[in-house]
Amino acid sequence: MPTTATMATRTDALRMDDPTWWRQASVYQIYPRSFADSNGDGMGDINGITAKVPYLRELGIDAVWLSPFYPSALADGGYDVDDYRNVDPRLGTLEDFDAMAKALHDAGIKLIVDIVPNHSSDRHEWFREALAAPRGSAARDRYVFRDGLGENGELPPSDWVSVFGGPAWERITEPDGTPGQWYMHIFAKEQPDFNWDNREVREDFLSTLRFWSDRGVDGFRIDVAHALTKNLEETLPTTADLEAQGEALYLEGRHPYWDRDEVHEIYAEWRRLFNEYTPPRTAVAEAWVHADRRARYASPEGLGQAFNFDLLQADFDAAQFRTIITKNLAEAEASGASSTWVFSNHDVVRHATRYGLPASEDSAEGIMAGQAGKQWLLAGGRQEDVDVELGLRRARAASLLMFALPGSAYLYQGEELGLQEVGCEIPDSERQDPAFFRNKGVDIGRDGCRVPLPWTSGGASFGFGAGASHLPQPAWFTGSSVEAQEGQVGSTLSLYRRAMALRSQLQTAEALEWLDTGRDDVVAFRRPNGWTSVTNFGTEAFELPAGEVLVSSSPLEAGSLPGAATAWLR
Repeated sequence: MPTTATMATRTDALRMDDPTWWRQASVYQIYPRSFADSNGDGMGDINGITAKVPYLRELGIDAVWLSPFYPSALADGGYDVDDYRNVDPRLGTLEDFDAMAKALHDAGIKLIVDIVPNHSSDRHEWFREALAAPRGSAARDRYVFRDGLGENGELPPSDWVSVFGGPAWERITEPDGTPGQWYMHIFAKEQPDFNWDNREVREDFLSTLRFWSDRGVDGFRIDVAHALTKNLEETLPTTADLEAQGEALYLEGRHPYWDRDEVHEIYAEWRRLFNEYTPPRTAVAEAWVHADRRARYASPEGLGQAFNFDLLQADFDAAQFRTIITKNLAEAEASGASSTWVFSNHDVVRHATRYGLPASEDSAEGIMAGQAGKQWLLAGGRQEDVDVELGLRRARAASLLMFALPGSAYLYQGEELGLQEVGCEIPDSERQDPAFFRNKGVDIGRDGCRVPLPWTSGGASFGFGAGASHLPQPAWFTGSSVEAQEGQVGSTLSLYRRAMALRSQLQTAEALEWLDTGRDDVVAFRRPNGWTSVTNFGTEAFELPAGEVLVSSSPLEAGSLPGAATAWLR
């Protein structure tokens, strides 16, 4: 018998004043420095985005999510923020930002911006003030400063390791020139962590949220939303202590700096601010937390949505997809949120490449997204080691399935072109990601998914700008460019445009009904107003039920759906 997962409903079509617009929106992530370069300096910018609004409108998305565009030394791709209420002068001005926002809104596209609240840049005026101030000062209390261990404080306060490798503490030199205190940085040393117990920090971020909301920003993506509040007791636990306590530490909200219960007090205050606007400002949490704790971030009293990365981490496998979809729809219904779906972003190997990698030796099912791509990069990142055709077929099939699901679909720039990850074409001398420099031989970094887009089939930077791009582009970009795919029947770009147009017409109630296909490797579900999505995860063709085929990720074979393909029917 079919099973049904039913949730809230939204209006039939997205309206700019609709308070529920985000529930089933198609959101396109732009990594600004790699999208379009308007002035030929090799770096993408705000005016470059504005110039491409017609492209975004034709793609059919509902919203743009803009990764950090703030002043930054780029120690971590812009996630080291110098000034939260300004635009990096290399990317433009506040006036340019306003013009971009207006152009997007005029095209019926909402604007979501990244907020980075766990840490600032070490060039932020507050941190410079803290370095110049004495121990115990109000300036230092905005960050996490502690005395070191050892006879003269020469040892860090704990043995914790940062996400990018190396110690999570950095020692400073005091104003008098003597070795001094240590500050905490979960990420790069250029990213000192804020002290969210400090009321001034909380008030300043409320001011930042108002600043951008007043400029017309419709929503916010919250970077590492689970890391703000911390419990740094007098004696800090060792890494071994934390590992020994295992999963219970996370489930009970007792980890010293990940996913503590107190973080939701912050987001409840943010929600009150968001609700002062008409329509209310939206927010989505990047919260890498245990699935049992994700719902609190997505609650109506909190941020409203939280990313689920479960499909991103799954193999191309029918059983895994069905289990993940069922579980996440149930979680969303319980929390009152809508689910989110994503396969690629600025932090992971593109899914067209992941799906073309051979089965992992440690996974009987196939490829695990997180490790398979990293292992391929560390092994040399050669395109000849990827089954490019199979990877693209699977990526197109998975994406078309995702677009049929209730909830928000998040796209990453370039996936509509079927772009592969760039691997060995980036020499070590031109890499930028701090993860690479701090973990050589262990982590190749995330530069391969951040290479500037190819707009034309030729030119110095494939139409990205008038000169070279800030990361090198491979020669094979020529066949993947927008120009190469425009008007081409069957291109990935045409598939995405068709799917986005249909999605906006067909999405109604946030529900689906699973259908029995008679095969374990074929997944099918029906949406409320009578359209059906069918995905063949296997290799043998599947005979489709009767109905009008609205779109398919691969050509049908005598009315049957080939392997690694999805079709929508009505």
